[in-house]
Amino acid sequence: MDVGALVGGAVALVVGLLSWTQSRATNRRSDFTAITDRLDKEVGEERKQRKLLTRAYLDLHQWARRVGPDTPAGPAPEPPVDLDLSPWNL
Repeated sequence: MDVGALVGGAVALVVGLLSWTQSRATNRRSDFTAITDRLDKEVGEERKQRKLLTRAYLDLHQWARRVGPDTPAGPAPEPPVDLDLSPWNL
């Protein structure tokens, strides 16, 4: 066999392997970026909803303190309009 052909084949194999691992690393980086972007967005939405839920809870608590057992109860305060209560709606 020709030594030059074997060396050329080995070099081509090494170059192919290196380019394949590099493309996999690039794909993993882009996947990681996409995942972290989505998680950042979801965490931001969850924080917003948590703040709104806390505000609604505090409003309800203040209303309950003002309305005693012997006072006529007015309507309970409405939750904020942009509060998503779908997890609690059955």
